[in-house]
Amino acid sequence: MTDAPLFRDPSAPVAARVRDLLGRMTLNEKVGQVNQRMYGWDAYERTATGHRLTEAFRAEVAAYDGMGALYGVQRADAWSGVTAESGIGAAEGARVSDAVQRHVVERTRLGIPVLLVEEMPHGLQALDGTLLPVNLAVGATWNPELYEEAAALAAAQLRSRGGHVALVSALDLVRDPRWGRAEECFGEDPYLAARFTEALVRGVQGPPGGRIGPDRAAVVLKHFAGQGAAVGGRNSAATELGLRELREIHLEAALAGVRAGAAGVMAAYNEFDGLPCAANRDLLTGILRETWGFTGLVMADGLALDRLVRLAGDPVAAGAMALAAGTDLSLWDGCFPRLAEAVEGGLVDEAVLDAAVGRVLALKFRLGLFERPYTGDRPPAAGPEGVSERIARESVTLLAHDRVTLPLTGGARIAVLGPNADSVPQQIGDYTAPQRPGTGVSVLDGLRAAAPAGTEIVYARGCGLVGGDRSALPEAVALTAGADVAVVVLGGSSARAAETHFDANGAAVVTGDPGGMTCGEGVDLADLSLPEGQLALLEAVAATGTPVVVVLVQGRPHALPDLAGRVGAVLGAWYPGPWGGRAVADVLFGVAEPVGRLPVSVPRSAAQLPVFYNGKDHGYRGYVDQPATARHAFGHGLTYGSVEYGVPRLSRSVVGVAEFAGEGHAVTPPPEHGDGYGPGRDGGPQRDDGPGAGRGPRPLHGPVVCSVEVRNTGERPVRETVQLYVRRVLGGSSWPRVRELRGFERVALAPGERAEVSFTVDAGVLASVSRSGRRVVEPGEFMIEAGPSSDRAQGVPLTVRASAPEAGPGAVGVSVPP
Repeated sequence: MTDAPLFRDPSAPVAARVRDLLGRMTLNEKVGQVNQRMYGWDAYERTATGHRLTEAFRAEVAAYDGMGALYGVQRADAWSGVTAESGIGAAEGARVSDAVQRHVVERTRLGIPVLLVEEMPHGLQALDGTLLPVNLAVGATWNPELYEEAAALAAAQLRSRGGHVALVSALDLVRDPRWGRAEECFGEDPYLAARFTEALVRGVQGPPGGRIGPDRAAVVLKHFAGQGAAVGGRNSAATELGLRELREIHLEAALAGVRAGAAGVMAAYNEFDGLPCAANRDLLTGILRETWGFTGLVMADGLALDRLVRLAGDPVAAGAMALAAGTDLSLWDGCFPRLAEAVEGGLVDEAVLDAAVGRVLALKFRLGLFERPYTGDRPPAAGPEGVSERIARESVTLLAHDRVTLPLTGGARIAVLGPNADSVPQQIGDYTAPQRPGTGVSVLDGLRAAAPAGTEIVYARGCGLVGGDRSALPEAVALTAGADVAVVVLGGSSARAAETHFDANGAAVVTGDPGGMTCGEGVDLADLSLPEGQLALLEAVAATGTPVVVVLVQGRPHALPDLAGRVGAVLGAWYPGPWGGRAVADVLFGVAEPVGRLPVSVPRSAAQLPVFYNGKDHGYRGYVDQPATARHAFGHGLTYGSVEYGVPRLSRSVVGVAEFAGEGHAVTPPPEHGDGYGPGRDGGPQRDDGPGAGRGPRPLHGPVVCSVEVRNTGERPVRETVQLYVRRVLGGSSWPRVRELRGFERVALAPGERAEVSFTVDAGVLASVSRSGRRVVEPGEFMIEAGPSSDRAQGVPLTVRASAPEAGPGAVGVSVPP
């Protein structure tokens, strides 16, 4: 009797198990491990007694005597064609997943488990999967801790149904709101996105370390990198990013996710510097692996490798190109299935294939699939319904207010109008499974439920979601004229209908009349204005003289006209999820205070783009016909009360650059520590140059601290989000940005209460990308700013000298010798 092979020994190191298993595999088996070419919903079919595996699935497993990964067994939506009748519900999810796994494990020579990969963009995209508000709403909360809690619950739900890997959008930024996938972004700012990406990884995977627990999942972060900067907001188009812009803006969230321990990243569709990301060795190997020390896997986006045929000439060469660049795992393409030909033809060395296979196998070992391949009969995990509603409530943002109209009071007659007032599908976003009847609460139903006794609610749709039909306006105007206040619910929709046409990769194909979709993947807009019918409804209702509240339920920041003096209040609610109607109603009636803050700038028109707050500081004064500034700036959000900020203060106004690093001026530590990172609290990786980190050589006379007093001068409690920005006004080796977010702190204040909020001004606050591509603190003059938004922050000067300074004017503390 022989001993079990080393790869079956759970006590052996993962690297040793991987080496042992690789040594036993044939070339064909290796190729099978880096392929994910089947749609998971084609692996099963419903019968009168349940679900059974298809012959197509059995043939796919037999082709490579194994299967690396299988995408979307649980997925249900209009593109997949999986409905509530044909798909897999919560009660059946684990059973079907186990049937898939059992066939792979028991019918192959080596019994290597398959990774079951699912979309989890804002909750599990499966029948009975609990939805969260979209990422843009999550970003509006400025509350990473709340999102971490939600992500953990969503991951537990995925694992309880047999899934292992969660695909989650996190890395893209809204640099052009014409892009239909804006809703999948946390916002326009790299610092804010990085904080939420860290929270996502912690929530989904748990504490950093080797093992991923049975109630956690491996996370693959989408999309790496720069996809949100496609020219013209055109989905999957080219970018015109330089290396500096890539590093300063588009790699920060990815770096934060990698250092938090993300198991994988997905190479984006877009081309960067002439090469699509999936074939870009400088990006996938040079930056990701060699500079950052990433050891996880890189997955290609759907059919992205097939696009490389145009460069490489044929599928075999295209597969070799992607593999050599650093792509480990395919998605539905026809190139990676032919990697054996590429190896045998000398286009790529088998050792390169072994490295990719090893990363796939390592993840399977980390998930414990060789010891526990099956989910078993455990009940489905409860979804994050309560947390979903909390996120929705905290994301509602008061954009404008006359300080009279809101909150709504009881005993009034309220006219509720607009195409988004009574539609749950239009408030839940793209990448959403069919919802069971009765799931969710619309804004109209939320208002009816929350209205105090004696309040009358009347409703008319008023106009269509798109188009300019005005036939329903008279009814809406009549209801408004007889009401005390009108709540007009406008915006967009990413609801996919059965009649929607799709590309092979699942992106909606919308040309001409967009039908039921005005946002979502494949639904890019040239004009960001609200549709003609919606604007006509708003104009007609405002003309009645009845106070008007506008609620925007949308997945991108639509351009807004000047509504000052015409409406009493404007609220933003980025697709707030199934229970978003309750959240909006609670804010409107004052049951909850508005605490959301804009994660993205709201433009005046598409013609003035870009309007993101952190552009290069060239002092542009604006167009002749309209300002260059946003209608509402990044970080903006009002309360029902009033908050006053004091002038920020620094503990020292002059410091030496050497205080921010051990040797020289570079923040980046030696290569063995990665790019600006070292061990953090509880053994987890954190940025040594991150704001408030305080982990690197200590300044000789204590850290530089920026403090600002915040006071609630109103009669209602508030939760204020105090924001820290930095402006580089003199010095440095590259042109500075207008300002950059470097920290935020949420503080609750009772009426009349005041609080002092402090931020450590460390290397992470002051560092910028040098000519060498590294983040460094350079001598110069800075403004350290604090305030309620990017356009209302007050600053205090800080001088960073090349040598240790004496105490400068206004400095507090012990003098430092020159």
